[in-house]
Amino acid sequence: MGKRVKDERRKGQPLAIDLTVASRSPDKPAFIARPEGALVYHGFRALDDVSVDGFTFGAITDFEAEPCDCGDAFVIAPDGSRAGLVWEVRPKPHFDELIPPEAGRWGVWAVAFQYPMTNRDDARKNLAAILPNLKKKWTEWKQTEQCTGK
Repeated sequence: MGKRVKDERRKGQPLAIDLTVASRSPDKPAFIARPEGALVYHGFRALDDVSVDGFTFGAITDFEAEPCDCGDAFVIAPDGSRAGLVWEVRPKPHFDELIPPEAGRWGVWAVAFQYPMTNRDDARKNLAAILPNLKKKWTEWKQTEQCTGK
């Protein structure tokens, strides 16, 4: 019958759920049951104190609850629009498109953070480091949105 394969399921990372926002369903979290008209990433925590030049960091992976060197997040631009981040802590920076910009979201970006993600000060430093790229992508998206009338 051969070797028995050991089931080595990976433990998931904790989610940074915002329990203060509305859900469309009383028995489901807001990020699963997003209300009509709610913005993308509704139900996850926007860290209002982690802001640089009007851009605010939002946590999907709760890096404060448990140490991690990779995760998911989002960023809120000064106009309230949002983009996704798939981040990892790496010594060499990178900023790559995972999902192109679309109506309602100016893309999802794979990024390398050079500082560990252990607290909000680290998150602020990492946001500041990728901000030039984020501003560029946000500006391009805004121009496209204005031209297409979306």
